[in-house]
Amino acid sequence: MKITRITYFEVIVPAKEGTIQSKGINKPLHKLPVGAKAGWSLQFDQLSKLIIKLELASGIIGWGELYRSHNWIVVEDIINTLLGQDIETICLQKLPITFCREYDGFECAIWDAYAKLHNMRVVDLLGGPMKDKVKAGAWSSHRNIEDIGDLVSSFHKQGYDCIKFKSDLDDDIVGWCRIINDVAPGMKIILDPNERWEYVSETKRRIDGLKEIGNVLCLEDPISRWKLNEYAQLRNYSSIPIVLHVSMPYILEGQRIKDAIVAIQMQAIDGFNFNGGLANFQRLDHIASAAELPCWHGSEIDLGIMEAMYVHSSAAAASCIWPGDIFGRMIREHDLLKTPLKFEPPFVLLPEGLGLGVEPDEDAIAHYLVSSKEYH
Repeated sequence: MKITRITYFEVIVPAKEGTIQSKGINKPLHKLPVGAKAGWSLQFDQLSKLIIKLELASGIIGWGELYRSHNWIVVEDIINTLLGQDIETICLQKLPITFCREYDGFECAIWDAYAKLHNMRVVDLLGGPMKDKVKAGAWSSHRNIEDIGDLVSSFHKQGYDCIKFKSDLDDDIVGWCRIINDVAPGMKIILDPNERWEYVSETKRRIDGLKEIGNVLCLEDPISRWKLNEYAQLRNYSSIPIVLHVSMPYILEGQRIKDAIVAIQMQAIDGFNFNGGLANFQRLDHIASAAELPCWHGSEIDLGIMEAMYVHSSAAAASCIWPGDIFGRMIREHDLLKTPLKFEPPFVLLPEGLGLGVEPDEDAIAHYLVSSKEYH
């Protein structure tokens, strides 16, 4: 059961026209620096992703997907470390590689192959599903206020009952929420400033306008994450839940699992957006579950392989009850799957079949291909 071959396919899959933000707005969403370029300088769909095909000597194939903006040196070192290893001897909870931004994509491929080898689903490796469908929300980045009504009405008619918006101090989020309350009664809103509301005073001013409307599900990372004492102030200021995003792919920003524990200890939050690989997401779910707090699974507006992984993680997680960020196919031209994940808004169904339960569309991969390389 040795790993005999690993192939990567580098792809760039653009977003569909109009799905990110309103015309005339140019606010890139990739938060991390890329090379010498600062964070927030590139749009997410400009960056390539790697699809990983991991083959065992028996012919079993495991598929993985890396987060965007990978480090080529790290990718090659991981591949060389894994080649020749017997997958039966690898500890799934802790792979024989250091934790890094590239870790989760290779973990995905290994778990997919391991589950197939044992005639199991990935969710079974996590202890089995607690639910067979997972709440999912709609999504948008920054919008002009005149676009809000049509955008949200469209999602509401499809069956979605929650939409997440990116926002900063320039956005009229109170105006957005008033319009949404009128055109989509019952529709909830997650506001995600990505720490860009900057000050408690600015955040309170917006909360004052929002709490009267009453359709905000929660407010995620309104100010800098390290100001947890101020998160606690905001939590006590109104009934709008305050959420902390704990994202293991943001290792470069110093985010760690312990962030969730500290936030709970400081009574600073009402729930979480967790993003990470299979083993780490389960660790975070166990923390939230023990604290009797809800969460949802975050994303980086990914492609189908990684989103399938998110669905398996979410289905096995007791705390994962808020609408997840599983909307890549909604935003991008393709998810690179032969059969897309099945959505019955506001839910996405747990895939059937062994491993991840999805099959990559190799013709679509070839269409969006930038480069590929095989190692054996």
